[in-house]
Amino acid sequence: MELKNVVPWGRSFDEYQDMFMLTDADLQKIILGCSDGPASFNAVLTKAGGSVVSADPVYRFTADQIRSRVREVYPEIMSEVSKNPDDYVWESIRDVEYLGKVRMEAMELFFDDYEQGKQAGRYINASLPELPFEDKTFDLALCSHYLFLYSEHVSLEQHILSMKELCRVAHEVRVYPLVTLEGKPSRHLDSVVAELQNVGVDVSFQKVRYRFQKGAEEMLVVR
Repeated sequence: MELKNVVPWGRSFDEYQDMFMLTDADLQKIILGCSDGPASFNAVLTKAGGSVVSADPVYRFTADQIRSRVREVYPEIMSEVSKNPDDYVWESIRDVEYLGKVRMEAMELFFDDYEQGKQAGRYINASLPELPFEDKTFDLALCSHYLFLYSEHVSLEQHILSMKELCRVAHEVRVYPLVTLEGKPSRHLDSVVAELQNVGVDVSFQKVRYRFQKGAEEMLVVR
């Protein structure tokens, strides 16, 4: 991985709660955040006494390196959103300016926590479909904005291997969103669900509270 090819973009703790329908009981569990990037979920939950590990290949870089890359991509991302406002639901995030504020505040919380979190083993340089954890290390694994979203770049085989790996390391897996970057249902979703059901895994879909990308109204829940 080269940093110039990465688009680090972090979501807030509140967004995680709404994306994954996290209850107070869920937040007491041992949680894996997969593909978290510079999200604030780990920092905020850890400060509240929770148990969470984040895994992402971007964690091979330093805070300064990731922060520098965020500064590079931020104007591009804001410009793209501004050009395509009809692709989004402007409710909890009311406009482009507020989106930038929410994202930057979340990422600053991440940067404040990152080096200490790396030393504590809470930020692990790892990527699907191979994770460096023992079987059923976690009660709950959350995969945000990677699987299904990047269906044009990540093959069906990689999706299946990744989902099986998440099921190996966690008792329950939740994945959001289930649409592509273009807001269309992922062409891999039906095949992934069928493969998981074939190996005896319980698969369901659940509506979520989170509303931002149009069409992204459900998460995949695997137990």
